[in-house]
Amino acid sequence: MGQQQVGTEALLAGVLKQGGGVTEKVVKKLKQLDVEGVTKAVTQRVGQGSGPVPQDLPFSKECKKVLDMAVEESRQMSSAAIDSVHIFLGLLKYLQDAEDGLRELLPLEPQKLIDEVKAEIQRVEEEAAATGESAGLLKKKATKALDEFGKNLTEAAANGLMDPLVGREEEIGRAIQILARRSKNNPVLIGEPGVGKTAIAEGLAMRIVAGDVPEMLLDKQIMELDMGALLSGAKYRGEFEERLKNIIQEVRDDPNIILMIDEIHTLVGAGGGGDGGSMDAANILKPALARGNMQVIGATTVEEYRKYVEKDKALERRFQPVSVPEPTNEEAVQILRGIARKYEAHHRIRYSEESLESCVKFASQYIQDRYLPDKAIDLLDETGARVQLRQLAAIPEEAFEVRGELRDVEAEKEEAVRLQDFKRAAELKNKEDELNCRLYQVMKHSGEEREAPPVAEEEGKEKEAKEEVELPPLNAEDKEAALSKPIVTENDVASVVSAWTKVPVEKVSADESVRLVHLEDTLHNRVIGQEEAVTAIAKAVRRARAGLQNPKRPIASFIFCGPTGVGKTELCKALSEAYFGMEDDAMIRLDMSEYMEKHTVAKLIGSPPGYVGYDEESQLTDPVRRKPYSLVLFDEVEKAHPDVFNLMLQVLEDGHLTDSKGRLVSFKNTLIILTSNCGAKEIEKTLIGQGLGFDAGEDEPGVSMYQRLKTKVHEQLKGFFRPEFLNRLDEIIVFKSLNKQEVREIAELEFRKTFKRCQERGITLSLTDRFKSKVVDEGYDPVYGARPLRRAIMRLLDDKLAEAFLNEPTVEGECIICDIDEEQEVIVLRQKLREGEAEAESKVEMDVVQNMQA
Repeated sequence: MGQQQVGTEALLAGVLKQGGGVTEKVVKKLKQLDVEGVTKAVTQRVGQGSGPVPQDLPFSKECKKVLDMAVEESRQMSSAAIDSVHIFLGLLKYLQDAEDGLRELLPLEPQKLIDEVKAEIQRVEEEAAATGESAGLLKKKATKALDEFGKNLTEAAANGLMDPLVGREEEIGRAIQILARRSKNNPVLIGEPGVGKTAIAEGLAMRIVAGDVPEMLLDKQIMELDMGALLSGAKYRGEFEERLKNIIQEVRDDPNIILMIDEIHTLVGAGGGGDGGSMDAANILKPALARGNMQVIGATTVEEYRKYVEKDKALERRFQPVSVPEPTNEEAVQILRGIARKYEAHHRIRYSEESLESCVKFASQYIQDRYLPDKAIDLLDETGARVQLRQLAAIPEEAFEVRGELRDVEAEKEEAVRLQDFKRAAELKNKEDELNCRLYQVMKHSGEEREAPPVAEEEGKEKEAKEEVELPPLNAEDKEAALSKPIVTENDVASVVSAWTKVPVEKVSADESVRLVHLEDTLHNRVIGQEEAVTAIAKAVRRARAGLQNPKRPIASFIFCGPTGVGKTELCKALSEAYFGMEDDAMIRLDMSEYMEKHTVAKLIGSPPGYVGYDEESQLTDPVRRKPYSLVLFDEVEKAHPDVFNLMLQVLEDGHLTDSKGRLVSFKNTLIILTSNCGAKEIEKTLIGQGLGFDAGEDEPGVSMYQRLKTKVHEQLKGFFRPEFLNRLDEIIVFKSLNKQEVREIAELEFRKTFKRCQERGITLSLTDRFKSKVVDEGYDPVYGARPLRRAIMRLLDDKLAEAFLNEPTVEGECIICDIDEEQEVIVLRQKLREGEAEAESKVEMDVVQNMQA
C-alpha cells in the first residue's frame, strides 16, 4: 500500500488474505463475509502512498490497541501462541467500540462476527479432534500448574540458556531407550553428587531442540518440577496434594510433556505431614507412573536412592535406573573444553589448554571428597574469577572510562546500521577507531601490552609526538591486541588449589628451593644429633615437593624408635615449624595412650551410628579433612590397642580412610610419623655393656655400634608389631642415645630460651663455663636422654633466678651472672652495666648463639 506505518486497514487486509492453516478455514466458513470484496474496498479506501517506504514500518496507535486485544484473546483461549485468528478477533473487538470507517465495510456488526468466528473455531477444533489430528496453530492444553511450579528445559535450551553437554552418549542413549517403552518408561539417573546427572536431562532437552533424537521424541517438552515451589505456601491440609494432582493431570492430558524431577528422593514423605494418615507425593504419583500415562525423568544420588527409593519397592519398580559414573580424566578435560567458551565470555579471559588439563589433574589429586567434572568446573570458574580480578586491579582508571565510551559508541553504531543511517554509522565507526587506538595507548603505557602496534611503527616518531591529536586507526590485529584478554595458566590453577586445600601445588620458587636444599640445617637448629633421622625426613619432604612420591600413598611414613628423651617428638615439631607452617597448626598429634581400650579406637574415625558421640567430631579423620597438608604424629604408638593398627594399614597402603559417616578422607598429602620406645631396653643394655668395657660386636668386625643397635631394635619391633604393618612403613629410624657433647649443645639451646626471657625484662643474663658444666653434669643421663637436663636447668637456673628476682627487684639494664662457688653451690651475682655495656653484652650472647647455629 506504500504507507509510512501499519494501520488497522492493513491489518484487516493481511488477516483476510492469509492462506492456509486454521485462520483460512475459519474465514472461509463465514458465508456472509466477502473476503475479496472487503479486501478490495480496504485497498481503495487507503489508496497508494507516496515516497520511500522504511524497512521497519512502525505500528499506528490504533494498531497497537488491536494487538493488545489479540494477546488477551490468546490468553483466554489458552493458546500456545498468538495466531492471525486472535488478531482478527482483536480487530473486531476494537471496531466494536471505536468509531472507525472500517465498520462500514463489514457485512455484520462486529459482535455478531465475533460470535460466528468463535463458533467456527469450536467446529474446526471438533473436526480436528474427530480425525485424530491437532489444530496445532490455534490451541494447546492449558498447563497452568506446570507453568507455575515448573521450568521448561526445552524452551531454555532453545533460547541458549544452557551450557553444552559434552559426551555422555551412552547414558543419553539408555535414557532415550527407556523413554521409548510402552509402560514404566521412566528413567532415573543415579550417580554421585557432581557427576552430571542434571546435565544429562538438560542435554536431552538440547538434543530435542536440535532434532537429534528419534522421531517419537521430536515434539516432546521437558518440564522440570520445582519441589520447593510446590511445597511452599501450601498452608492448608490437602493443598499440596491438589497442586500435585493438577500437575499429574496436565502431564496426562498432554502426551508431549516429560516431567523432570531433580532430587527425586524428595518425593518420599513430601506433603505427608509426618502423621502417617495422609499420602505423600510418591504415593500420589505411583498409579500414573505404573500405567505409563505420564513420563518422568528422575535424578538422585546413590546414597539417597538406596536410603529412600529402594526401601519403597512399589516406587522403585516404576523407575528404571540409569547409572551415571564419574567421568575419566580424559572425558573431564573434553567437558571443560566444551564449556570453556561460556566461562571465557563471563570472566573476559582465555583458558590455555594446559590450564584446562591442570584443572582436572589437580582436582583429581588434591580434592578427594568431591567428584568430576563438578570439582574441575568449580576450579575452572574460580581460577577465571581470580585472573579477571587480578587483571582489573592492574588496569588504570582511564582505561575503564575509555572502555565505557567504546561500548556506548558500538551500541550507537549498531542502532544506526539497523535504521540504515549509514552516514551516522560511518561517523561512529571513525570514533570507534579513535577510541580503540586511545585504549591501546593507555594499556601500552600501563605496561599491559607486550608488542607495539604495526601502525604506530609505520607512522614513526613524528606521528608518536602527535598521538594525542592524530591517532592512527587500528587494524583488526591491533584492535584485538588492545582488547586482549588475560590468559589463564597452569600456575593460576595451582594457586587456587593451594588456597582451597592449603597444599603447596605451585611450582617451587627460588626461595623455597633454597629452603628445601638446606632443610637438614634448619632441623638441626632444634634437634641435636640424630643425623640418620633428619636426613631421612628431609629426603622425603624434597621428594614429595618435587612431585616424585607415589600419588596414592602418604608423602612418607616413618616409625621413630629409641629411648626416651632423645628427640623423636621434637624432630616432628621442628619439621612442622620449618616446612609445614606453624608448629601447632600444621601438626595433628595423637597421644596413643588415650587409645589403650578397645572402645576408644572408634574415636579416631567417629562413633558408629546409634552410639553415643556419633555426631561429635572424630579425632583423626576430621582434622585431616580440614588440614589435608599436615604432619600426623602418633606418639608412643606401642601403647595403643592392637585394633588401631588395623585402621592404620589402610592409611599407610592406600592413603585414605573411611570415617563413621561414610566419607572418604585422603591422607595422600600427609606425612605420617609414629614414635615408639620399643627397643629402648636393648639400647640401654648395649650402652651399659659398652660403658663396662664389653664389646657387643666382637664377632661382627666392621659393623658399627649403630648398626648393631638398629638390628636389635628391628628384632624387638618384629616381636611387637605384625609383619604386614611394619612392611607398609617407608623406613624404621632408630634414634641413638645422646652423648655428653650433644647434651651440652642441647643445654645451650635451652639457655637461649632463658636469655630471651631475661632480655624481654631488660636484663642481661651471663652464665659462666663452670655453671654450664655443672648443669650438664647433673642433667646428663644416657638412659633418660635430655629430659633430666630440662629438670636440671629448671632447678639450678630458673629456680635460682626466681628467688633472686623476688628477694631484690631487678633494674632495667642490670646484668645477672650465674656461677658456681667453692662449695659447688649456685650463686647469682648482680652487676650494673655502664651505658653501652648492656648492648655489647647482649651482642656477645647473640654472637654465641649465631656461632652455635652455624
